[in-house]
Amino acid sequence: MIMVTDRGLKKDPELAEKIDKAVFPGLQGGPHDNQTAAIAVALKEASIPAFKKYAAQIVRNSKALASALSGFGFNLSGGGSDNHLILIDLRNKNVNGAVGAIALEVAGIVVNKNSVPFDTNPPFYPSGIRLGTPAITTRGMKEAEMKKIAAWINQVIDEVKTEKLPDVKEKRAEFIKNFKTRIAKNKNLLKIAQEVKTFCAKFPIP
Repeated sequence: MIMVTDRGLKKDPELAEKIDKAVFPGLQGGPHDNQTAAIAVALKEASIPAFKKYAAQIVRNSKALASALSGFGFNLSGGGSDNHLILIDLRNKNVNGAVGAIALEVAGIVVNKNSVPFDTNPPFYPSGIRLGTPAITTRGMKEAEMKKIAAWINQVIDEVKTEKLPDVKEKRAEFIKNFKTRIAKNKNLLKIAQEVKTFCAKFPIP
């Protein structure tokens, strides 16, 4: 969504025309009414007091989760979180981000593999993982639950600390393929997955 002030238009009378041309045909092939409707609904939700309360809880949960993860020795980019996202640099844990993300998903915790600042690994096999708190906040989880989630993440990452991604580029894809097959049968991770499932049942999706 692009917002332009009257001051901006007075400063550059052709600004509106430039924006229109950038959007169409530059970025948009036609009127996407579904997107327009989605923006309208999002703005309506954002205008009510309940959304402000929800957004504040997202940040509180993110800060609590970041703090709990730091307590387990995780290296967080930026030292923590001031919004809904947390970026974890796993290099001090000697775990590759792709390996960590796959293992966490087996355990019922979905995150993204993600590059970190000054990452020496390629984007497809980055050194970190990224996670956020909006979805779990939507389910009604609060600060106390963040400690439990952090503990599970720590257990999972510890479980795969001996899994080393090959230095040879050509062998990495094969390693990941075999790793997915092996890790899907890991009893410790499957036990955590069952715990996560039971835990989430207490916080049903609205």
